[in-house]
Amino acid sequence: MTNRHAAKPATTPIVNRRARFDYELSEEIVAGIVLTGLEVRAARDRHVQLKGAYVTLRNGELWLNNASFSLKQNERGKPGSRAVDTSARKLLASRKQIDDFATARQRGLTIVPTKLLTHGRFIKVVIALGKGKKKYDKRETIKRRDIERESRRTLRRY
Repeated sequence: MTNRHAAKPATTPIVNRRARFDYELSEEIVAGIVLTGLEVRAARDRHVQLKGAYVTLRNGELWLNNASFSLKQNERGKPGSRAVDTSARKLLASRKQIDDFATARQRGLTIVPTKLLTHGRFIKVVIALGKGKKKYDKRETIKRRDIERESRRTLRRY
């Protein structure tokens, strides 16, 4: 006999690693996302990519653009065939959060998705305000990461 209400194993979020490299991130919010059944299945199977995705404001609503959902095709005779869908998806946030992001957008900040959370019943997106880094800032980030990696390596030896 199986327990239908057993706790599901916690899944790691789908992270947009490029966002931390390209932007200096500040304020974050967790927003819901409107998805179809095939898109939910793709998110739970971790067939989503946030690299290159961004959030826009249209008619007082937040929209996730350019996020790649690899949808499973239900065709007979073609096991494992998938189609990539990058259409815009509506994000669900409170009016106050949307207004705060709209004012930040007018100040020249970008709204970037950083994570897709799939644990629990709902699928959520963590979006953050970001200010674009210059090329020299990116080089500095790479240098700092290399130094930290070397120091961890030397500590491990001793």
